Amino acid sequence: MTSSKPARAIRRLLIANRGEIAVRVARTARAMGIRTIAVHSDVDAGALFVECCDEAYSLGGTLPRESYLDAGRVLDIARRARADAVHPGYGFLSENETFARAVADAGMTFVGPPPEAIAAMGSKSAAKRIMAKAGVPLVPGYHGDDQSPALLAREAAAIGFPVLVKAVAGGGGKGMKVAHDAAGFGAALAAARREAKAAFGDDRVLVEKYLAAPRHIEIQVFADTLGNALHLNERDCSVQRRHQKVLEEAPAPGMTAERRRAMGEAAVAAAKAIGYVGAGTVEFIAEQDGRFFFMEMNTRLQVEHPVTEMITGLDLVEWQLRVARGEPLPLAQGDVRLDGHAIEARLYAEDPARGFLPSTGTIAHWRMPAETRDVRVDTGFRAGDSVSPYYDPMLAKLIVHADDRAGALARLHAALAQCEVVGVTTNVEFLGRVVTLPAFAEETIDTGLIDRHKEALFAPRPDASLAWLAAAVAEWHRPRHEAFDADVHSPWHARDAWWPNSAGRRITFAYREGDSHRHVALAPQDDRHAEARIDGRAYEVAVVGAGGERIALDVDGVRRVATVVARGDERHVFVDGAHHVLRRADPLAVHEEADDSDGHLRAPMSGTIVAVMAKAGDAVTKSAPLVVLEAMKMEHTIVAPHDGTVSAVNCRVGERVAEGADLVDLDAAAG
Repeated sequence: MTSSKPARAIRRLLIANRGEIAVRVARTARAMGIRTIAVHSDVDAGALFVECCDEAYSLGGTLPRESYLDAGRVLDIARRARADAVHPGYGFLSENETFARAVADAGMTFVGPPPEAIAAMGSKSAAKRIMAKAGVPLVPGYHGDDQSPALLAREAAAIGFPVLVKAVAGGGGKGMKVAHDAAGFGAALAAARREAKAAFGDDRVLVEKYLAAPRHIEIQVFADTLGNALHLNERDCSVQRRHQKVLEEAPAPGMTAERRRAMGEAAVAAAKAIGYVGAGTVEFIAEQDGRFFFMEMNTRLQVEHPVTEMITGLDLVEWQLRVARGEPLPLAQGDVRLDGHAIEARLYAEDPARGFLPSTGTIAHWRMPAETRDVRVDTGFRAGDSVSPYYDPMLAKLIVHADDRAGALARLHAALAQCEVVGVTTNVEFLGRVVTLPAFAEETIDTGLIDRHKEALFAPRPDASLAWLAAAVAEWHRPRHEAFDADVHSPWHARDAWWPNSAGRRITFAYREGDSHRHVALAPQDDRHAEARIDGRAYEVAVVGAGGERIALDVDGVRRVATVVARGDERHVFVDGAHHVLRRADPLAVHEEADDSDGHLRAPMSGTIVAVMAKAGDAVTKSAPLVVLEAMKMEHTIVAPHDGTVSAVNCRVGERVAEGADLVDLDAAAG
């Protein structure tokens, strides 16, 4: 390996990015004794990545084009901050050849490849022509400059349908359409061009053979300024939605040593063909039979680089900075290790049930798994931060490592169950379903996995009684163990069985989740034990531990742990890897339903009857109001829990009734 002394000092590093990648770069730079400089938009002024850096400067603006994409503004700040180098992270200006050249012209080091290498790979068509000359295998297709619809249609027919019409510029799945036959080619071409023009300002396309069940496998490459280049094994990124990655893992399942060597050699040849320097990723589309074809090269660090770090034990940002200083690569190809298996899950603020639409809001509650040698969380968020509509909705990357793939899957599933976010909708529960999908566990992987298994991935949840039970028990138990009054002799501090409307009485909590409206009736036996009823089913519940928003329950002899976060009328319950959003029913609306397991509707608390809307013999439907009870200056409406016939009304207006009093007898409708 060629070697040399470091040529360029990096003492002050400006990070021209935001979020988790800025946090991640700052962490390594600080460990190397490099002072870090953050730039931020107005929206990100109080963000975590800003606090993680030694200095911070405002770019102003809110939209990317007004802030992080304003190359002139970023460079002005870099000069003012006396930066020696600029790290572009990924996205934004990371693959902008003009920006890379301007950084160098300003006398600073660009922590990335030369502008010429960025330019060479910036056009998918040009990149594939270069790769063809370098002997890198390509998917059959047309990558020429003639963009006339007639020529493109003829090329598509020559390739053979189905074909993929793909934008020459950009990425992220934008400007990609499949034409299954000649009749549909014109519409696919027009749609791809419109989308490409809107996203990248460039409507040029290429046409390639569409592979029906391909895998997306990429090779991490590294090259220094001294002519050394190597690869750091592969990553499988086949699990995608809308052509965007969801899970990434290393090594690729089913990869053989021979195929790894062939793909690695092709990737290194691709890097050398364009005089590459630094970290890059050569992406391949692979057939199930082992054949692989060059797709594109990303001339930057990738979102999924942590899985490579987990299996190699390397810090790729440290390598980037060392290469940028002119140092040789720290290892030779034969010294690169492959230890165990790693998987990364991307946690997004999005709603899978609504087509993965992004979600915005302020994070009211944030809990991630504890980090260990085998569990890592890369994030730029914390409780109190806002998820704005201006930037990518990725909240965090959860990365796990184990000795083998089965162990990594089990560890990831357990770690996902510990992720709790309130304030925005997330894809955490969806990720948990993907990880436990039998086809994924059995390594039946390709880019169509999610679409093929939609029925299982979006199936209704199993019985959620535990979530409703946890919410009710938390509301019953916590007040007695929180300081409502400074007077320690106050009865509100009592920890015995006495509690207003508690021991020896029945308390009813009403909640809604979506279209479901259920009641949890608790009959406390002492300070920690109660009998609970949901839809007529009884549970024996004991509180075995509670702290903050966590509560440990013994339910019918089985220990269960849940988190219950109160936010206004909402109760966010995290249990068994699921996030349930329950809403306390409006006490002035139809929401109070007594235990009717024996046909008797009872008063949920002591109070005065202020209205009776039913009489014996009335046929009523589910949710019909029957009696209104006033208690604690609030009205509570007792409703019919099901269709039926009123057999008796046992109260009258103005009557004072005790908790548990039999108010109405209701016979269920036949059938």
